[in-house]
Amino acid sequence: MTTPILKDIFVYPIKSLGGFRVEKWDVVKTGLKYDRQWMLIDEQGQFLSQRKLPKMALIHTQIHANQLLVSADGQDTLFLSLSPAHGDSVLSTVWGDTCLAQSVSAVADAWFSRVLNTPTRLVYLPENVKRGVDVKYANDLDQVSFSDGFPFLIVSENALHQLNHSLKAPIEMIRFRPNLVISGCAAYAEDTWRHISIGQIDFRLPKPCSRCAIPGINPSTATHEKAPLSALSAQRQWQHKIYFGQNALHNQCGTLQVGDTLRIHQVGDRQPPIP
Repeated sequence: MTTPILKDIFVYPIKSLGGFRVEKWDVVKTGLKYDRQWMLIDEQGQFLSQRKLPKMALIHTQIHANQLLVSADGQDTLFLSLSPAHGDSVLSTVWGDTCLAQSVSAVADAWFSRVLNTPTRLVYLPENVKRGVDVKYANDLDQVSFSDGFPFLIVSENALHQLNHSLKAPIEMIRFRPNLVISGCAAYAEDTWRHISIGQIDFRLPKPCSRCAIPGINPSTATHEKAPLSALSAQRQWQHKIYFGQNALHNQCGTLQVGDTLRIHQVGDRQPPIP
């Protein structure tokens, strides 16, 4: 019997912008270190995403030499400190959840406003600001950065393979913006996992991830494509929502590395209950 292993680790420092793959990464209280620790907001403090601005898919991030690098075609690279100097406090809202973020710099705001052609601010979540997870699924110790709701998204590699069998043009996993991709298990095996460990870190999987329009956006062109969402709707719809991947919470900090073994400690009914 094949042992599931951690195949890919993806980090997305700025919410809804391009991320990058790593071989090894630290896990902190809010999830992968630096993951979604920055976010773009509009003039009303509402978060911006590819749902509203698909061209955000064309902005890429990387961490190098203790700096966050942001790039886009035709633009000079934006260099940002991983520990921003204290800026103005800014009320920032993610899906109705408002927290006190910190502005980064006027230079960053001008760069993003120019690239996206709309007034934009870049904000940062300081370590002393705690953003909790929905109490229906978590405890008081669980925290999250600017992710939609959970610190981790876990997806099996074979789930994407199964989806791609129904598509004329296969798509890449990055469209689903997972943090952890697992190989060596059946497609959608994660639907039944409730308590697992990867390496030395324990995870709880309380809720499947419902999907919006972002998987239908081509990350190379920022154009909408109907086929991926149509196929998902046919295969993974339940109660008028489409599901792909599992949201996860971690029980301790530490380090994850590609190749770490996944151990299943508890399973439950398939969620969503799709045959």
